[in-house]
Amino acid sequence: MTKIKICGLKRKEDIEIVNKYLPDYIGFVFAENRKRTINVSTAKELYNMLNHNIKAVGVFLNQDIDYINKCLPYIDLIQLHGNEDERYIEELKKITNKPIINAYRDDNNADYLLLDNIDPGSGVPFDWNTIERYNKPVFLAGGININNIQEALMINPYCIDCSSGVETDGLKDELKIKEIISKVRLYDKG
Repeated sequence: MTKIKICGLKRKEDIEIVNKYLPDYIGFVFAENRKRTINVSTAKELYNMLNHNIKAVGVFLNQDIDYINKCLPYIDLIQLHGNEDERYIEELKKITNKPIINAYRDDNNADYLLLDNIDPGSGVPFDWNTIERYNKPVFLAGGININNIQEALMINPYCIDCSSGVETDGLKDELKIKEIISKVRLYDKG
């Protein structure tokens, strides 16, 4: 069954929406200087509101492991979106056993791979057909929206990862979230 992740949640209203439609994962962006970035105190507040059947993913970009450690109580998985290498992941695994998603790199001991556009959160798709060459479960991101969700599902990723594709004017849109989650669930029912 294909999973669905709604990434870039930053408001209480976003949590209320996902609690209603129950994606498998949500994402909190801790990477600095991004339009969806939140801090640890906001993550704590939002995580405490989140239906705990939904797994929270913390998104990091070349950040200090000590900072990730401060975020660990409010996330269930770690997503690395920068140049984090094998040694970095080994150090991270010394402080937590939470699963790790690594963007772009299949050559390390992360648990999952994320394939995304080189400019994450831009809403621009890339060549999704590259998914076939990887050996790990893949989170597929990069411009996925209601108009191309069927095409993305046909590639059979482990998880569809949406952010800008479920927004209107830079904010999460309840109707778009409902629609895309519904498409993923219906696809799996055949």
